[in-house]
Amino acid sequence: MATVYAIANQKGGVGKTTTALNISACIAEAGYRTLLVDVDPQANATVGLGIARTQSPGLYEVLTGEATAEEALTDCSVAGLQVIPAGAGLAGANVELPRIEGFEQRVRERLQPLRERFQYILLDCPPSLGPLTVGALVAADRVIVPVQTEYFALEGLAGLLDTLALIQRELNPRLTVAGMLLTMHDNRTRLGRDVEREVREHFPDLVFSTVIPRNVRVGEAPSYGLPVTHHDPHSAGAEAYFELAKEVAARG
Repeated sequence: MATVYAIANQKGGVGKTTTALNISACIAEAGYRTLLVDVDPQANATVGLGIARTQSPGLYEVLTGEATAEEALTDCSVAGLQVIPAGAGLAGANVELPRIEGFEQRVRERLQPLRERFQYILLDCPPSLGPLTVGALVAADRVIVPVQTEYFALEGLAGLLDTLALIQRELNPRLTVAGMLLTMHDNRTRLGRDVEREVREHFPDLVFSTVIPRNVRVGEAPSYGLPVTHHDPHSAGAEAYFELAKEVAARG
């Protein structure tokens, strides 16, 4: 039975998709059956693994019932990793799909048949707390929250945790926070060090030990349709994601 992780933060540009791509690649390379589901209408996780943005069927077709989750499974540039791409229609899903009664349960219901097929399922969420993100959090067992080590890092974190608590109370009692991940970190700057210290002081039991550094290779890897762990496996960014995957597995 798969463990389902949502990678979520309502703030954009904090490394959600990069984290989803690289953790899923590391887990797959370790020999686990792994699925990455692109829940973001921007489809960056889809493109970042060498899959066309227009690939169909995708998650949109799965949610509307035009295709099953099994029919949407797509191979990618990483051996052992399969993807459910976003699907071209997902851009309008935040308006169209919530009109369906019980929509918040639909991601979980549609992915349920795959939980026996995979050991890990990762959901790359949009940069918002809209219906698609809520649906992903209802489907998830655990959530990883990427946090950029910059001035606004703590802005919105309390609100996000309140939202997670609400979803846990009303819709998904098994949902837990697997951890907060510090991303795009520059330890050479006082700002970076101060933000890391502050986040760890505020959330001492939730922050992963691994920190993802600001790294050029991490930023350029998606343009090659590869995770950084394939693009340059010896770079500082790749090594950090290898360590993170180990830490995620150790936390269960």
